[in-house]
Amino acid sequence: MIAPLRDQEGRWAFWLLLPALFGIGFFTVIPTLGSFLLSFTSWDLLGAPQWVGGANYQDLAQDPLFWRVLAQTGSFVLMYVALDAAIALALALALNQKIRAVGLLRTAYFMPVVCSMVAGAILWSWIYDPRYGLLNAVLAAWHVAPVRWLTDSHWAMPALVLVSVWKNLGYDMLLFLAGLQAVPSQQIEAASLDGANAWQRFRHVTLPLIAPTLVMVGIMATIRAFQTFDTVFLMTEGGPHRSTTIIGYWLFQNAFTYFKLGKAAALAYVLFAILVALSALQWVLRRRVGHHEEVAA
Repeated sequence: MIAPLRDQEGRWAFWLLLPALFGIGFFTVIPTLGSFLLSFTSWDLLGAPQWVGGANYQDLAQDPLFWRVLAQTGSFVLMYVALDAAIALALALALNQKIRAVGLLRTAYFMPVVCSMVAGAILWSWIYDPRYGLLNAVLAAWHVAPVRWLTDSHWAMPALVLVSVWKNLGYDMLLFLAGLQAVPSQQIEAASLDGANAWQRFRHVTLPLIAPTLVMVGIMATIRAFQTFDTVFLMTEGGPHRSTTIIGYWLFQNAFTYFKLGKAAALAYVLFAILVALSALQWVLRRRVGHHEEVAA
């Protein structure tokens, strides 16, 4: 009697899920397979695609600009992830306290996440203005010479990193806040009774318990940084002298500026492979750290 009931439930589940499965297949799986096949062709959006095998991947490997863009992307990702995770965790620790108007402060820090990047780019362009910008006005008060933030090849990349951190900081802050609120208060109190100071409680109790959240934030921030496009497009267009051309923007240029759709698709799958490898590495490191913490306990 149980087996026929389960079969009937399975059939109902299949028919109820069928529209969603059809949507996923039609709008996700098929385009993904199509773009993968496109990476083995040469296509300029006008004529028919021409099969070229692995020529696009070989072209990328032999292109010095590809390696420069990859290095610049790595630099951007490292700066972004480190700064974003550090500030988001610090804010989460501060806003996890019982302070007045804490809900208002959390909302204020989250506002850039829902703000349009176009509006944010305009705002930060005013802040970075070399003559009348707020940032240079603050530096002038300290007798520091004005900096051409977006037109100096040495400062443009850090300036974009700061904008990207500002845009997504609130989201990662909320993730850390959720992780901190899941930490059992009994363990914190026990460590305090044992004489541990604030840093020791954070280092040996809080940090190991929020390690899964830290790994998740790190993976998501890494993926987000590698996929950055709008900040570069709106503020520097890859300049000056290609110093801010990162892989997401260069992919866009290959596809819709140079009309090299096959090369752009190959670049997208190189990016996909990098993200898979980094995510796997972060997950392995997390398991090892968790294992060492368990052994130490």
